[in-house]
Amino acid sequence: MDLLENIPLAPLTTFKVGGPARYFLEAKSDEQVIDGVQYAHDRKLALFVLGGGSNLVVADAGWPGLVIKIAIDGIKDIGGGKSSREFEVGAGVEWDSFVAQSVGANLAGVETLSGIPGTVGGTPVQNVGAYGQEVSETVTSVRVLDLEKLRISELSNRECGFSYRTSIFNSTQCGRYVVLKVNFALTPNRAPRLAYADLRKHFEKQLAKSEMPTLQQARDAVREIRRSKAMLIVPDDEDCRSAGSFFKNPIVEQRKYEEVARAAGDTGAPPNFPADNGKVKIPAAWLVERAGFHKGYAQGTVGISKKHSLAIINRGGATAAEIVALKNAVQHGVEDTFGIELQPEPVFVGFPPN
Repeated sequence: MDLLENIPLAPLTTFKVGGPARYFLEAKSDEQVIDGVQYAHDRKLALFVLGGGSNLVVADAGWPGLVIKIAIDGIKDIGGGKSSREFEVGAGVEWDSFVAQSVGANLAGVETLSGIPGTVGGTPVQNVGAYGQEVSETVTSVRVLDLEKLRISELSNRECGFSYRTSIFNSTQCGRYVVLKVNFALTPNRAPRLAYADLRKHFEKQLAKSEMPTLQQARDAVREIRRSKAMLIVPDDEDCRSAGSFFKNPIVEQRKYEEVARAAGDTGAPPNFPADNGKVKIPAAWLVERAGFHKGYAQGTVGISKKHSLAIINRGGATAAEIVALKNAVQHGVEDTFGIELQPEPVFVGFPPN
């Protein structure tokens, strides 16, 4: 193994904060992942598995054990019929590269997930979604290393336990599996998904003429919209030193939504979207802004993006502790105002357990 020591983790994350890994291994194959896990187990080292670093807050103290960065490459066309084409994709493949290749081949299913940073291996963990699509709609199976049994296995879509921004990988079986490869089934020659208002507005003139945009046009539009909200990684833009949307959109009972609407008073009821079991999804951005954390809000070296009120940003020279302090302030503000506890999306690495 090419094991390294005291490697800074901040450059490997989009937040650009955090301390070093005591030991570090870049694993380019299943076997190297297994070797790294065995090394950590034999020496009783704390283990953390790193993907694209786009959904992390690494503690200022760093990680005291071994960090394995998953760098398994490759996109394999498994084939299929007229209605579906399946691909086996290495967990280390850049997610947006896979989306670009899929769209270029006129394969639908992930086009509105364009521009999302990170690697393929992270997408089933969070059940990544945006603009009306989730990866759970196209994932057929996930190849994993079971850390309890030190054995490689395949989990079906159903076994992954997907729901909104959730899977077994970040909930009931958190820490048990390392994602090695993901299989996706995409649909040839299908029109793009235009479920979200931002996309329909972008194409309103075209749609008024009954002209459906192509998959490539939909991808370009999503990337343009994400760029306008600082949700596309652009070098040297402080609004992009973030983990993207920091809080999940809360899903509440109808009566709770009505309480929030009353608490909003003259500012008007919040937007709402139907969720499972008769519940309602409220945009977290709406709650954050009305709790006093507007776009461009600054608190020393951290703040809220000038373009997107859900993105906590590193304005330059921030520490992880300062990011967490702003996160706590936003959560307390929303809870005090509306009685809703926002749940963060990023993974917190190297922090003491709550």
